[in-house]
Amino acid sequence: MKYLQFILFLIFCTPFVLSAQQNAKAKECISYTKEGNRIVFNADDGSKLSLDILSGSVVKVWFDPVGTFVRANQSFAVVNENAEDTGNINVNDEPSSYEIYTSRLRIRMNKNPMQLQIFDKWQKLLFSDFKGIGHISDSTAKKAYKVLRNDEQFFGLGEKSGPLNRRGRAYKMWNSDRPCYSTTEDPLYKSIPFFMSSYQYGIFLDNTYKTEFKFGTESDEYYSFEAPDGAFIYYFIFGKDYKDILSQYIALTGQPILPPKWAFGFSQSRGLYTKEAQALETAAEFRKRQIPCDIIYQDIGWTQHLQDFEWREGNYVNPRQMLSTLGQQGFKVILSQDPVISQANRKQWEEANRLGFFVKDVRTGKAYDMPWPWGGNCGVVDFSVPGVADWWGEYQQKPLDDGARGFWTDMGEPAWSNEEEPDRLYMQHHIGMHDEIHNVYGLTWDQAVKEQFEKRNPDKRLYQMTRSAYAGLQRYTFGWSGDSGNGNDVLEGWGQLQNQVAVGISAGLGGIPFWTTDISGYCGDITDYPAMAELYTRWMQFGIFNPLSRAHHEGDNAVEPWKFGETAEKNSKAAIELKYQLFPYLYTYARKAHDTGLPIMRGLFMEYPHDEEAVKIEDQFIFGEELLVAPVLKKGERVKRLYLPEGEWIDFNDKKTVYPGGQQITYRAPLNVIPLFVKKGSIIPMMPVMQYIHEKKDYPLFVHIFPNYEDETAEFELYEDDGENLDYLKDIASRTRFTCTTLSDGYRTEIEPSDKGFTQSDKRNMILAYHLEEMPASVTVNGKTAKKTDEASIARKAGTDVSSVEWSWNDQSKECRVKIPDQRKQTTILLVNK
Repeated sequence: MKYLQFILFLIFCTPFVLSAQQNAKAKECISYTKEGNRIVFNADDGSKLSLDILSGSVVKVWFDPVGTFVRANQSFAVVNENAEDTGNINVNDEPSSYEIYTSRLRIRMNKNPMQLQIFDKWQKLLFSDFKGIGHISDSTAKKAYKVLRNDEQFFGLGEKSGPLNRRGRAYKMWNSDRPCYSTTEDPLYKSIPFFMSSYQYGIFLDNTYKTEFKFGTESDEYYSFEAPDGAFIYYFIFGKDYKDILSQYIALTGQPILPPKWAFGFSQSRGLYTKEAQALETAAEFRKRQIPCDIIYQDIGWTQHLQDFEWREGNYVNPRQMLSTLGQQGFKVILSQDPVISQANRKQWEEANRLGFFVKDVRTGKAYDMPWPWGGNCGVVDFSVPGVADWWGEYQQKPLDDGARGFWTDMGEPAWSNEEEPDRLYMQHHIGMHDEIHNVYGLTWDQAVKEQFEKRNPDKRLYQMTRSAYAGLQRYTFGWSGDSGNGNDVLEGWGQLQNQVAVGISAGLGGIPFWTTDISGYCGDITDYPAMAELYTRWMQFGIFNPLSRAHHEGDNAVEPWKFGETAEKNSKAAIELKYQLFPYLYTYARKAHDTGLPIMRGLFMEYPHDEEAVKIEDQFIFGEELLVAPVLKKGERVKRLYLPEGEWIDFNDKKTVYPGGQQITYRAPLNVIPLFVKKGSIIPMMPVMQYIHEKKDYPLFVHIFPNYEDETAEFELYEDDGENLDYLKDIASRTRFTCTTLSDGYRTEIEPSDKGFTQSDKRNMILAYHLEEMPASVTVNGKTAKKTDEASIARKAGTDVSSVEWSWNDQSKECRVKIPDQRKQTTILLVNK
């Protein structure tokens, strides 16, 4: 008991103890040992610092005050430390330092005072201990101080609120349920202790305790990161840019799973979506109004008891038939689950308790009694206990066998807005006390859900969206930003909407490329729908550019598009239709996200790191690489002031108005307009509007080409696969590369298909839409002259005639359309000017 009281003292008091040690005596490095790619430096106070050279650009740093290098649990996040063969690592013993060289770095350990410094191979200082106090400790707590340059900027830490640039602010890692959180509130739901510096490095602090990061809040000379307990291990990652650094972080912590293709459609939810008749009625209304939708959620009230996975009696008459009916209409149903068993659910609670499957109360040795916002007090399921995953998997399979398609794992902090309650630290998990396991609890749950799904549903992709997790979550799940919005006055949620842009960009920097906000904001009672219509519309226009797009609100507050009046419905429908049209483009970037971990929603700083104005932008983002989205985020705003980075940008709404980059512009944005731009020299694949993803298999592929400058190319490689199975892990897929070269007298387009075990369709057309200044004189396809017709004829034949080759010109839109059958053969199209 005294030990636990001491832990509580450390949790709340450690930062002050460490701050007081800044004037502690500097250490001297007196020797080193080397084994393989690990070098251990010994200090005169008995502490040790080990460096594992994992690659030419990644160094694992472990500071241990007692020099034993023992950790309670292996990393929950890191799955691959064997990035490359580093060969033989040599340590040069110089008079004042030890020097280590890799293919990309020069690492120096100064001897007196002991100070770690890392340079690039051109001797530019990247990263340095601050003076002689780079690593200090007090009892179980450890802290690192690093040199802070006056122009250094920091990005990352996963799904956090506030400005994208973290400099001048402090952050904690402690998964917390913060309903209706403010635009600067911290901590939030996820703990991803990884950040990137403008000095071309990233740091991942792999410690699951309540770590803290202070980016210049204590001094303008240093920043710091610290942990109250546990192994103090961090990874230094050098990269040529932010994308390179992030990709290496993903290589360490694992590739994101690829969602099923229908996950990229539109989703509808509500806190009290808990009834069969309601689900069927909602689905019918979507189809009647011709508003595309793929997913209908059922919130936690769908289940009879927490968490028996039985359909609630009285709410569902024939759930299996309901799911079948919805499936025939193209809908997939996602169910909520909580990680607890209600004590009122006596049969399952007693079963879990008998098996020892609950988190224990260390004071009593019995199941910890957790208050819960619904279902009464509960036992918290301990997913680190061997056998729990199979037990849970058997239960969760029941609704899947009925026809449900996946889950959203909610409340995994585990939470009831009380994570700071000291009593929680008496929770004893199978693998450790709660101060160590709290931040990874949700991750262990998501791992069990994913692995059990794949075990019992072979060769099917999992849909799992989670609220609470730790670094590495991308291996198991997707994310959403929790309970956003203004709970005091739902109509005043504009600030929360604006900050969701930064929250989404930040989530992507933490390895969460597949993410959504709750469109409408989760919080607040909606009593005046006409007054809410503008905010809903603008939230929708932002939300459809979230890779996963879900409208959701608390309680029985309906947020279906038609609830907000005819104008809001019309504008929301148009936004949703645009999302479906962009599916081929979005899904291609989803595959890239799986391969590299790079986000789909990207801050301008990621694509334009040397553009000082772009780096400051918080309310715009790059969608993929070619499209720039500048959503309207202020009440009453109809003229948007926005920034366009270097290059030329074309208004994607009319596809012809050109704006020079490197400047701020004003853009007219009435309620039916989303400011959206495409960079000159881009190719954007699209598809027709469908009521659900791939409602039609043989749809025509529209390829919009915005040619580059003379003698330069525009390129895009389209990715397609089955979208439901796991063949993507074996790279069974179809790729089609489009390359358009601008010539002195026209344009040459090469189409190069490459199919590996999959073809989307052998009965579809490609419609190449060239956005030009003037009509070409002629069009040839593989050397044969194409027939000129009108745009209406091409539109009529697009989905039926898969044999003819035709082209048209629209003088008003300045668009040349070329229709060719997709025969999966290399094709050359030549447009010749007059």
